[in-house]
Amino acid sequence: MQVTKLGRSGLQVSRLCLGTMNFGPETEEKEAFRIMDAALDAGIQFFDTANVYGGKERRGWTEEIIGRWFQQGGGRREKVVLATKVYGDMNDPADGPNGGGGLSAYKIRRHLEGSLKRLQTDHIELYQTHHIDRNVSWEELWGAFEAVVANGSVGYIGSSNFAGWHLAQAQAEAKSRRFLGLVSEQHLYNLSARLPELEVLPAAQALGIGVIPWSPLGGGFLGPNALDGSGSRSARLTQRIEKNRSQLEQFAALCRELGEPQDVVALAWLLANPAVTAPIIGPRTLEQLQTSLRVPEVKLSEDVLKRLDEIFPGPGKPAPEAYAW
Repeated sequence: MQVTKLGRSGLQVSRLCLGTMNFGPETEEKEAFRIMDAALDAGIQFFDTANVYGGKERRGWTEEIIGRWFQQGGGRREKVVLATKVYGDMNDPADGPNGGGGLSAYKIRRHLEGSLKRLQTDHIELYQTHHIDRNVSWEELWGAFEAVVANGSVGYIGSSNFAGWHLAQAQAEAKSRRFLGLVSEQHLYNLSARLPELEVLPAAQALGIGVIPWSPLGGGFLGPNALDGSGSRSARLTQRIEKNRSQLEQFAALCRELGEPQDVVALAWLLANPAVTAPIIGPRTLEQLQTSLRVPEVKLSEDVLKRLDEIFPGPGKPAPEAYAW
């Protein structure tokens, strides 16, 4: 498995990130253990989770599963670059008026303690804001994050779902405090969701922030079963597939020419972008993981990249080139 640096940090991570959102609600613990073991054996050491994963009625379930996997020993915790997130409502009555979504210093400290306990570890390599909190000042936010980095419970700070200007503002404030700031940004980005190319990706590259795309297959839209109707899917996804059937048929035809399934091509397309550090794959089964393992070895030619642009047009040139006559 190929590795790369996480943004401008010195941290080396695998070029695929194992997403664990399905562990618990969709994937039973025994299968989750098998997936994590297989991922680690294949060289995927970058694992992503969040404190809210597990469903509305069981927040923290996914972190608990990962914690029990770590406790099996065998160097599992030592080998993993672990990322989790803070922001969401943990449905904890003790939070009182500080429940709900947010990034107060109180919440960051309290919810980090909860994540560490569930994960059965004393540190997290990458601690990420799950969303932007417009009601918290950067002085409060960076003060809280500086403290957890200084005490060793967190290695690096990342963001998720930030706009380009949020990234610029975050880094400017961090620089004024002589703090490293953000090393990564998790963002919705895939062949069918290319708006980040206008502002977020250029900002991240300029600021030395690694981009970690979530939903790299568009929730199944870019998967190999999109057109055949197999597998479970929401009414919303079915409607989207039918609306864009011609586009997906062109994509499927190109993938057949390449001899690769659609999900592999969609992930390889992301890795071809120098702004991307590691897309998050979210396998529900061991078989789904194994399909993704060869993605870093698949190289798409310039001709193929051009044809993908024709099938899934991007938003255009980034500013300021977009404004030229």
